[in-house]
Amino acid sequence: MTGATEGLTGKVALVTGASRGIGAAVARRLAEAGVALGLGSRSGDDLGLAGAVAPPTDVRDPAQVDALVAAAVAAHGHLDIVVANAGVGAYGPFLELDPEQLERMIDVNLKGVLYTARAALPHLIEAGGGDFVSLASVAGVNAFPGEAVYNASKFGQVGFVRSLDIELREQGVRCSNICPGGVATDFAMGTGRSEDSPELEGMMSADDVAEVVMFALTRPRSLRLMTTTFRPMSEGSWG
Repeated sequence: MTGATEGLTGKVALVTGASRGIGAAVARRLAEAGVALGLGSRSGDDLGLAGAVAPPTDVRDPAQVDALVAAAVAAHGHLDIVVANAGVGAYGPFLELDPEQLERMIDVNLKGVLYTARAALPHLIEAGGGDFVSLASVAGVNAFPGEAVYNASKFGQVGFVRSLDIELREQGVRCSNICPGGVATDFAMGTGRSEDSPELEGMMSADDVAEVVMFALTRPRSLRLMTTTFRPMSEGSWG
């Protein structure tokens, strides 16, 4: 994909949930392609990437998201790409989840994407177009036992971005849902799983998902990928 990524040189991208896992893998791939970065995470980690702007950001707070976008635009002059990646999970029967877990998944996975879009999309439109990429999940298109609230948050995320695709296509903004199956990161363990949980066997890597994100970003501007689902070979296609 080296040739394709040359077209990203000089662009500016915002990545949320950027301190580890998929977000960090995407940020590093973008940096390798010559993209300037605004990185959002609660820790404010810049991953050691030259020129990256990384104010501490909790996507549950719209004021912090606004500040992240403003800092990236102030540092780099414009914004071309948004990767809304921040997310949390909790697993187990619905009636056994604490109210705090319910609220956290909705606040981070759904509201966090809404706040990110609201803050960033005006800049993509002003730039004449760009890419808004939402890191969702196969749990945003298929229902699974033990993931009812996570499903709700991700179904909402996918539906929101599908609607944005319809609203913004004519303004040159491509809105994409990237929906991976199991990915072996800290996030995969969430609450209700441990490192020896059988669900973690054979999962994809964060770099595998970053590759798909880069594929979406490097398609010709004459086409767009709206919702892309993919799974490791070890994982069934149920649901």
